[in-house]
Amino acid sequence: MSEPVDRYQVIPAAFVLLVDSQEQVLLCYRRGTGYMDEHWSFGSAGHVEAGETVLQAAVREVREELGVKIAEADLVPMTVGHRTSRNGKPIDERVDFFFSVRRWEGEPRIQEEDKAAELRWVSPDQLPEPVVPYERVILQQWEQGTLPPVSTFGFNA
Repeated sequence: MSEPVDRYQVIPAAFVLLVDSQEQVLLCYRRGTGYMDEHWSFGSAGHVEAGETVLQAAVREVREELGVKIAEADLVPMTVGHRTSRNGKPIDERVDFFFSVRRWEGEPRIQEEDKAAELRWVSPDQLPEPVVPYERVILQQWEQGTLPPVSTFGFNA
């Protein structure tokens, strides 16, 4: 039996927010990625690869993008984001797992210079402009203590 044509092929991703001892968060200024370039975003994010868990993906992405080592056990779930841009493509719908982490080994530095222009520690109540829209909502709700376990974006637009 074939799948209905209106069924999405969900793409999972892991987002990791480093939080320092002063409660500042590490943001990355995107450039050259082809998606939301010239916007600030979580310090590290990427797709879950075949055969790995979302936790393994989070650890891998932080190492690949920031050059620091984190442990799966130190990842604190923030929310799961279910989003769409309503473009009708089968791969349009996304499921994003957002984590924060307060412990890591090493000094965060840009590792993929073709995808990032800057890293910046900021207070969550003083975000730079512009921030990826759905990430801004998550950061604001997290800072205010109102972030739900599951967040949705783009479905009511």
